[in-house]
Amino acid sequence: MTTRREPSKGSTVNMTEVAAAYTAAWNTGRPEAVAAFFAPDGVIIINQGNPWHGRDGVAQMAAGFYADMPDLHLTFDGLRSAGNHIAYLWTFTGTHVRTGNAVRVSGWEEWDLDANGLVTLSRGWFDGEDYARQIAGG
Repeated sequence: MTTRREPSKGSTVNMTEVAAAYTAAWNTGRPEAVAAFFAPDGVIIINQGNPWHGRDGVAQMAAGFYADMPDLHLTFDGLRSAGNHIAYLWTFTGTHVRTGNAVRVSGWEEWDLDANGLVTLSRGWFDGEDYARQIAGG
């Protein structure tokens, strides 16, 4: 179990439970459920692309994935932590809406957290070339 101390409250946050809840949020298909895990001014950047800012931006990012794969299913693969820095390991599967091809991609997000356990910065990583190849059916 990975835990971290919340300095403002003196309590312990179970990051494994947070990661499991984040996974469940993705599996609702509701972008706002994903965005709720981010600080109001949180940022997500995927594969060094353009950042999405704030909860609205995070929701737009999630909505894009749902639009491409309405049956997207996320699996929580593991967690690593060092202080307020967390590595959340995941795999998602789904069927690409345009091509009908099955997709299975593994990756991770590196989270920096605030004192309330909300994500202030997420840097997401996955093999974009493999993702594109699977979408194309190769």
